[in-house]
Amino acid sequence: MSLETIFYIILSGIIALLLALFQYKYQRKNQGTINWILIGIRFLSVFLLCLLLVNPRFEKVVSYEEKPTLVVAVDNSNSVAYLEHDNQVKRLIESIDNNDELKERFHVDWYAFSEDLTELDTLDFKGKQTNLDRVFSDLTQIYRQENAPTILITDGNQTYGGDYSFTSEKYGQSVYPVILGDSTVYSDLKIQKLNVNKYAFLKNRFPVEAILVYNGEETVSSTFKVTVGNTTVFSKNVTFSPGDNSEVLNFYLSANQVGVFTYHAEIIPLENEKNTVNNTKNFAVEVIDQKTNVALVSAIRHPDLGALKKAIESNEQREATILTPEAYLENIDNYQLVIAYQPNTTFKKVFDSFNDFSRNVFYITGTHTDWNFLNSLDLGFKQTVTNQKEDYLAYLNLGYSNFLIEDIDFESFPPLQSTFGEVDYQIAANPLLFQRIGSVSTETPLLSTFERNQSRYALLLGEGIWKWRAQTYLNSKSFSEFDTFLGKLIQYLASTKKQSRLTVDYESFYEGNNNISLKAQYFNKNYEFDQREPLEVVIKDENSEQVTTYPLVLKNNFFEVDLSNLPPSDYSFTVKAVDENISTSGSFKILDYNVEQQFLNAEITKLNQVASQSQGKSFFIDDYDQIINDLLEDNRYKPLLKNNRIVVPLIDWKYLLALVVLLLGAEWFIRKYNGLI
Repeated sequence: MSLETIFYIILSGIIALLLALFQYKYQRKNQGTINWILIGIRFLSVFLLCLLLVNPRFEKVVSYEEKPTLVVAVDNSNSVAYLEHDNQVKRLIESIDNNDELKERFHVDWYAFSEDLTELDTLDFKGKQTNLDRVFSDLTQIYRQENAPTILITDGNQTYGGDYSFTSEKYGQSVYPVILGDSTVYSDLKIQKLNVNKYAFLKNRFPVEAILVYNGEETVSSTFKVTVGNTTVFSKNVTFSPGDNSEVLNFYLSANQVGVFTYHAEIIPLENEKNTVNNTKNFAVEVIDQKTNVALVSAIRHPDLGALKKAIESNEQREATILTPEAYLENIDNYQLVIAYQPNTTFKKVFDSFNDFSRNVFYITGTHTDWNFLNSLDLGFKQTVTNQKEDYLAYLNLGYSNFLIEDIDFESFPPLQSTFGEVDYQIAANPLLFQRIGSVSTETPLLSTFERNQSRYALLLGEGIWKWRAQTYLNSKSFSEFDTFLGKLIQYLASTKKQSRLTVDYESFYEGNNNISLKAQYFNKNYEFDQREPLEVVIKDENSEQVTTYPLVLKNNFFEVDLSNLPPSDYSFTVKAVDENISTSGSFKILDYNVEQQFLNAEITKLNQVASQSQGKSFFIDDYDQIINDLLEDNRYKPLLKNNRIVVPLIDWKYLLALVVLLLGAEWFIRKYNGLI
């Protein structure tokens, strides 16, 4: 308590005493006992009221015991059940949960993981993928400031994500892996990976890469073959030994018909081989009869051009070529779409050719664009010419209707730069992205599409789109979201199909371990997105003839249905508007592949490495009792006695206010009883 506060407390006591004496000593000549009682009551009530005005603060130290957190993360993927360790995992969890000593020493947090890390509710061991890298990244964020030893119950087999042995180093906690498996080495042949493009072109040969791996202690021979139906299209004998336990096969297959074709790859199992699931793998290729060629025409060099080319060519159906205006004019007939990047006067003959050949064009402007030149042309838009530059942020127009688009967190993207000026559209344009300047959101288009004379156009008012692609990678560790967004825009611009009121977005085939969904958009007669119209999809299994109907659920600016529960097969579907006579049909294929069933042994070496580098210890599932004893005996995990200093202001003491009211009431009652009022 400060000296100033003590001074005010003493001053409050003096004031209270003087007021009490003045009223009951100076003004009243009767010096009986009642007066002294009233002086005491008045002194206390006034003094306490003054104290409340001064409001001194008192410190209180509270001691408490803080237990360390024991994190238990359980692998809920399909590989646990496939390797027949699910019952052992449940017994281990029950043993930890019922151990009173462990509960007394630790605060236990439970998690389950497969694709993502979630709080443990129930275990079904049906996870289609395992991402241990994500597990350690999430736990690092949660327990950054805590002492939290971690029991990791897993086989250590990861199907995607970064190397978790490196991610665990940043975790900063001791990790105790409980290994679901044993150290027995079984002879096993498997197809480690098949690399093949999703698309091939008619009358061409497409490459396939097969990575074959052997695990065993003897020299063995087998045959790798690829079949379509009953026809073998590729076959090769392979030999492995403990010192030469892998082989990479590169070969070509022919694409002779248009459509989706499923291939069956197999390496013939060894005699008495324990796991034969990983000896086979199906893959599919869609054969198409044409490729979309995109011309990136620019008179300047800019990183945007490289980003656009990579994004466009992420889809094997498309090829992008960076050209000068002069080079484009020499090969006009080779391209279905032209991207005119920051055009200037050197583009004059290029723009003349657009009129002659009815080209679809994507205009991208920026700080190097000659707007005087563009304004002199009849392009359907003009911009006020200024010498001022401006940065434009983006946000999605949820009412965009030309094709289905998802928000890929555009608001987190860096700004695009362009010259400042108002753009005047002389024809009806459909904004896809709006401009945001600083924190002010406008309804001025940043990216828009429009149609004119049976040709399709897009206009992007800003340079620096390469930063958007880089930001997408920072957000999601992949370029795919940006590439998909740009791919849909390119697909729309390169297409000559008439817009439909019901559009469906889907893949021709899916691998069985991936999430499967169909997305759709419905538009009213004015081609405005209508979220009130109920949509449903009728799915038919072409092999079993089973027909199932699912409703589509509204999600932001589109409808979606999750079909991940469908078994591998060939399917046809019809999406229809319930209240309108509008429908769209298609077909897709689900490949029979479960990545979680490709493993025969636990990843013992890597789990031991994680335990060693984190100063923990690894255990096999059969020795799970020992892990509890080690945690209880480890002095690093003793509870800590902590003191919490609490500052309490006097005004928070409600009982003090009640005492003041009681004193004033008693004073009034005594005076009334003795006829002093």
